[in-house]
Amino acid sequence: MHTAASTRGAPAIKPLALACAIVLSCSTSAVRAQDGNPSTVVITGSRFPSVETLRPIGATVITQDDIRRAGVNDVNSAIRKIGGVFGRQSLDSSPDFALDLRGFGTNSAQNMVIMVDGVRLNENELANTVLSTIPIDTVERIEITRGGGSVLYGEGATGGVIQITTRRNVDGGLHGSVFAEGGSFHEHDVRAQLSQTAGNVSADIAVARQGSNNYRRNSDFDQTTASLNVQTRFTGGRAGIHVESARQDSRLPGSLSLAQFDADPRQASTPNDFGSLNTDRANAFAEYRLGAVDLAADLSHRERNVRSNYLSFGSNNAYDGRQDQFSPRARWLSDVGGMLNELVGGVDFTRWKRKTTASFSSADASQSSKAVYLRDELRFDPAHDGRIALGARHENFDKSVVDAVGGIAPEDRSQSQNAWEAQASYRVHPLVEVYAKAGQSYRVANVDENGYRSSLDILKAQTSHDLELGTTLRHAPGDDSRTLSARVFRHRLNNEIFYDPTLNGGWGANTNLDPTERKGFEIDAEAALAAGWRASAHLQHVIAHFTDGPNTGRELALVPKNVVTARLAWVPGNGQSADVGVQWVDSQRYGGDFSNTCGARIPSYTTLDARYSIKLGAWEVAATGLNLADRHYFSNAFSCKGGIYPSDGRQLKLSARYDF
Repeated sequence: MHTAASTRGAPAIKPLALACAIVLSCSTSAVRAQDGNPSTVVITGSRFPSVETLRPIGATVITQDDIRRAGVNDVNSAIRKIGGVFGRQSLDSSPDFALDLRGFGTNSAQNMVIMVDGVRLNENELANTVLSTIPIDTVERIEITRGGGSVLYGEGATGGVIQITTRRNVDGGLHGSVFAEGGSFHEHDVRAQLSQTAGNVSADIAVARQGSNNYRRNSDFDQTTASLNVQTRFTGGRAGIHVESARQDSRLPGSLSLAQFDADPRQASTPNDFGSLNTDRANAFAEYRLGAVDLAADLSHRERNVRSNYLSFGSNNAYDGRQDQFSPRARWLSDVGGMLNELVGGVDFTRWKRKTTASFSSADASQSSKAVYLRDELRFDPAHDGRIALGARHENFDKSVVDAVGGIAPEDRSQSQNAWEAQASYRVHPLVEVYAKAGQSYRVANVDENGYRSSLDILKAQTSHDLELGTTLRHAPGDDSRTLSARVFRHRLNNEIFYDPTLNGGWGANTNLDPTERKGFEIDAEAALAAGWRASAHLQHVIAHFTDGPNTGRELALVPKNVVTARLAWVPGNGQSADVGVQWVDSQRYGGDFSNTCGARIPSYTTLDARYSIKLGAWEVAATGLNLADRHYFSNAFSCKGGIYPSDGRQLKLSARYDF
């Protein structure tokens, strides 16, 4: 990701004005006052606050307005339906689908990083990041940056980074909203949010209760969330705390065979299984400007308690985990020969622990990591928005596990990894910008992968050599009402960490694969078609296959070659709005088809969603439809013609919202 200030139309800008533009406490008008000419400040993420209307190169940005207009009720749905990210049906009846950036299949969650307000949410286990607990009404924007990002964000960022920013700037006075929705399958969603600012102190509180019987039998889901955000501003900076608590209860319907799916996709194979997930998170942050240096730090603590009751198999499991993070960092803005230079550096400390209580394991596992990173970006030739950036990261990992029940001898191992990146962008024409990225990213095996592995030693670290070339076209200088962005990418991986079902006599195990590759292209388009009409589309084409060894040329499973997402919005300005979304997902190999010998593939499918709303004073009333064609399909299946988790059928919903 790039961080820079951009000024167009001015032959020379004073360095002080450029530096001022990058810091949040200054505004674009301050820059205009310095040079006397119109300018546009372009600031993108470097783990520091940025101007919210501007985006990182090659990123997809979802705003609060986009979320509200589309009528999505959770962050995961926003990323899939608005951001065009492919997602596979969850296994626990929750809305937390398995998100997949650039075709990493069953290990997609371990190959991307998700950040919320500068804090990493990824777990050191085979679990998807839980996003449904983030109150959707507090989300200010979501940035989806595809491609390697390990320099700034650490291990597991080969597929990309998703950054979620919640509301930190609250307007003066008292504001709030109340929302209620009901729909098919006894779906219900009640939310309330309240914001108050008094002087330099602001507070934001949100509570919600969501639930549904869902499409399948024994797939009930119920969730209660609450969050509080308090911050204070002072000369040169701000500081605050954010706390969040969520309680989930889920019924677990189990998987189906293809014959069972064809007979009745709504049936449950495990009619008595159920589970729960409780999460609590607290984060304290501080930002301070000291001359030309910005200082920032995040300190967070998260607890996660999972209970799974598989009565169908006579198994009751408990997982109790906690994670602490501390991330101090600094940014120094300077003038190098009349060019703006931005130097960002920091350290990341993370400590993770988990206790397992089950018939098959009593593992006490822990992992701690220490990382240092440095990234420098130089702005040159302001008339053409020239940028060049170099960065590097070094990270050490210490892992330990003790499991008497599981028969695993005590282990205490260490690993270290390096990442680097080189990026450049240039506006070769007033309407054409080009960029290039190259780098190395990495990830290490988590406790579950090392706990069931194919070798005596812990699994080797996975590394990826990443390359991306892209361009953005505009129909007029400085006008983003019509843009077309295209990028080609390639990730060459060594020692990819993956589950191979052919090992151990067919029982399978986690292992380091022979060399693999992800390559393809992505296209994003946005256009204001006419007054009140706007269209957007995202296309991803990816080929995921082996490039060496006995499996050379074989495709990796659960990776659709093509995913196309398109939306059409109508906002005439008279209180009405409508939003229609379509997503087509290509066919893909079943999850267990490691040898590419299954005679069938997961079929392609198309879904259609729509929403219409009308404002009546402070009220907004809306009707929403999901999978309007009532397509019977599935996106998640773990064996040839089996292990199928059906996706939802048609759902209709009515909602009302009151803002004050």
